Amino acid sequence: MRLSRIIMALTVGLAVVAVPTAAGAAQPQPPVYPPEVASLTVSPTTIRLGETFTLRGSNFGPNETVRIDVAISGLPAAAPADGSARRSDGSTVAMAPVAYTPNRAQPQPAPTTFTVTTDASGNFTVTYRPTRPGRYTFTATGLTSGRIASATGTVLPPRPTKSPHHGGLPVTGDSIGTPLKLGGGLAAAGAVLLLASMAWRRRRLG
Repeated sequence: MRLSRIIMALTVGLAVVAVPTAAGAAQPQPPVYPPEVASLTVSPTTIRLGETFTLRGSNFGPNETVRIDVAISGLPAAAPADGSARRSDGSTVAMAPVAYTPNRAQPQPAPTTFTVTTDASGNFTVTYRPTRPGRYTFTATGLTSGRIASATGTVLPPRPTKSPHHGGLPVTGDSIGTPLKLGGGLAAAGAVLLLASMAWRRRRLG
């Protein structure tokens, strides 16, 4: 009799303990969303020196200050050349235009670190004007959210200026046609004067 009472008490106790556990398990759990991932784009991805990149960032914090770091490296090997010259052995070498302009202020180097502020949706748009060719890597870091995004762009040398002469070697001095014409005219005048002098002497002696 006592044993049956003990078994019944244990059964009732286990049932009481299991009811809250089952009720808690039956409650719906809130969904788990993945953290926001920031993004950064550069357009166009390839420009010539003197042109401008447009940087667009998204999914940063609202009204957040974003620091943009710029890393510059050499041009990739596959970058197209602006011109080429042929060596005596038949090989070619890339040529880049070099210009020297005295008494003109040189442009200030583009900044390698600057900040922008996002809008209420966590987005921003900013332009960047490089001052030398190379491969540019932009890294945007949200100073409050800690979100990071990066993108790259390539800056090629400026297009070479076209020579005013069509084909052939460039003219480096004045034309030699005028001196030749002048010399020929002087020689002809001298010959006429010489003949006139000889004729005058013959007449005087005769």
